Amino acid sequence: MTVEVRVPSILQKFTEGQKTLSYADPHAGGATVGGLLATIDAKYPGFRDQLIEDGEMRRFVNIFRNDEDIRFLERMDTALEDGDVIAILPALAGGATVA
Repeated sequence: MTVEVRVPSILQKFTEGQKTLSYADPHAGGATVGGLLATIDAKYPGFRDQLIEDGEMRRFVNIFRNDEDIRFLERMDTALEDGDVIAILPALAGGATVA
């Protein structure tokens, strides 16, 4: 089973500049999003802490499995399948006031 993880630029400092991570066997950490994040964190310490706080996704982080927000699936327990693409998107806020 292979799962691809797309890493946003703001988190690439935790993945040694890698934009995409590929895991041929996410079962090493469990076949769930949470297990996959634990596997990534074992290789890139501190990565998971940017996404998870007290066991829950941080408010301004969105994680998608094949374009579906895992908040509407099983959250960290969302099962992974061969060929899945996990996209991590930090929410953006702010902007300029138009006069």
